[in-house]
Amino acid sequence: MIIFQSRLPPEVNRILYVRNLPFKITSEELYDIFGKYGAVYQIRMGERSRDTRGTAFVVYEDIYDAKRAVDHLSGFNVGGRYLVVMYYQPAKFERRADAEEKKKELEELRRQVKAKKAQLAAEANK
Repeated sequence: MIIFQSRLPPEVNRILYVRNLPFKITSEELYDIFGKYGAVYQIRMGERSRDTRGTAFVVYEDIYDAKRAVDHLSGFNVGGRYLVVMYYQPAKFERRADAEEKKKELEELRRQVKAKKAQLAAEANK
């Protein structure tokens, strides 16, 4: 018997990033949903108290199971919300984290400049 394995696109991997989850969903419910497409190695849910709520990472044991899950669950309605299921791309997440860090630094600098301007204006009015 000859088995032909199709070539997968380079972004396909075992780790999925899921967005737009209902905030009250449990990890057991996620195992039920994602487990239909293959053996789930791990699920890591975003924290409820932070801006990561409504997100999760789902790690499959097999890359083809992960591909099937993406193909079938992207746009799937769970609790009145449509899931966004993508392959985890570390470089993309690192760039986003760097951009957020730079944004915070810029906001801090702006705050310091504004405070300095107010101080100079107050000194000039004396």
